[in-house]
Amino acid sequence: MNKEILLVAETVSNEKGVSRDVIFEAIELALAAATKKRFKEEDVEIRVQIDRVTGDSRTFRVWHVVPDEDLYEFGRQLTLDEAHEHDENLRIGDVYEEEVESEAFGRIGAQTAKQVIVQKVREAERHQVIEEYRDRIGELISGTVKKATRDAIILDLGGNAEALITREHMISRESVRQNDRVRAYLLGVNEENRGPQLFASRACPEMLIELFKIEVPEIGEELIEIKGAARDPGSRAKIAVKTNDQRIDPVGACVGMRGARVQAVSNELAGERIDIVLWDDNPAQLVINAMQPAEVASIVMDEESHSMDIAVEDESALAQAIGRSGQNIRLASELTGWELNVMTLDEAQNKQQEEAQMAMETFMSLLDVDEDVAAILVEEGFTSLEEVAYVPTEEMLAIEGFDEDVVEALRQRAKDALLTRALVSEEKFESAEPADDLLGMDGMTRDLAVELASRGIVTMEDLAEQAVDDLLDIEGINEEQAAQLIMTARAPWFEDENAGE
Repeated sequence: MNKEILLVAETVSNEKGVSRDVIFEAIELALAAATKKRFKEEDVEIRVQIDRVTGDSRTFRVWHVVPDEDLYEFGRQLTLDEAHEHDENLRIGDVYEEEVESEAFGRIGAQTAKQVIVQKVREAERHQVIEEYRDRIGELISGTVKKATRDAIILDLGGNAEALITREHMISRESVRQNDRVRAYLLGVNEENRGPQLFASRACPEMLIELFKIEVPEIGEELIEIKGAARDPGSRAKIAVKTNDQRIDPVGACVGMRGARVQAVSNELAGERIDIVLWDDNPAQLVINAMQPAEVASIVMDEESHSMDIAVEDESALAQAIGRSGQNIRLASELTGWELNVMTLDEAQNKQQEEAQMAMETFMSLLDVDEDVAAILVEEGFTSLEEVAYVPTEEMLAIEGFDEDVVEALRQRAKDALLTRALVSEEKFESAEPADDLLGMDGMTRDLAVELASRGIVTMEDLAEQAVDDLLDIEGINEEQAAQLIMTARAPWFEDENAGE
């Protein structure tokens, strides 16, 4: 038997490209499985040990020494008293091995041996592939399409390696056929023993970035840096670039001579139209750059809500700024990391007037000042009680007609109003606690969530079912903000519809 075992191990190892140890382990498991069939008990544990040099094998029945109360697997467990009949030195937790007759290799079930060996070989091959590609996560891979369906693409990378591109990582409407050669971005490895070993994507922003690294040598030389990317896969994308070398035009370098470089990237991504944006450390200027080809007339930044109001000249410019199905504004928002609200100049002026009026009414009501003082505060840029309460005193003293007594009185009234509001909010929170999904919504504040909960609007689903008019009597909420909150709450509805298509 020893020569036969050595021959099988050597042959299969050479054919499959896996180590002889893996084959020996498979044969040991096959022999153990065949040996177990000789015993009546179902829970028998058998261990086979094959000498890797001579091919000789030894077979052992394995017993585990357990306390009397833990004895429930009678085919593989012994009490301490039973164990001492074999060896008085055994203790609880020890393992006792009883050598039994080895099964002849030629007599074991051929199918059992084959199945175990094939399974072990597959596991070894899979492990090799996973380890080979583990360090390549975050890189581009290239393969041949083995199978393409509406829901997934399987790439053959060679060497028994396969990568799965699921539907959400495919470029919609891209025509991919069997045997096509395509690239993808390696997302991760599949540790499970089923399916392709790798996960990849053609739709993620990282795919776009890696393609530009290939086409633009200056990026690899660290003369140009890619700061971010946003994609509507297969349709349009924006990528932001910068350089610290003033002699280099980063946008022009990425476009290439006659657009050759950006066109090469576009061709790889099913004709995706790519806007190359000049990065700017000033968030407002970055947004202006990212909104191209739309021209921004004015921009107002709200750091507290991390949003910007963008104004364009007229309705035609507004359509261009928003883009088809909101594509341009959405990509610009993803690229810059800011929530962007675009409107015409007339709409922006109306909004500013509306917000100014709301601020004046708040100041008149809660600071107990007349319309003239409230108007002065608004004209000087004060929009909230927090600003009145906590801006440096010097800024308020710089306002014409404001002396120390006036400033101190206004600041104290603002702090008192904020404290009262916080106490009321806490009482409402205790009586009507908003759900986590409502609190975590984009554009939601704790005070607003508490106010909504006090009205019976506790979850995102509750908010999604509201009309704009239902929210307009809430302090600090205008029509546009109410509409935006409701649409954000309704977003999961559309996601569910798309998932069902």
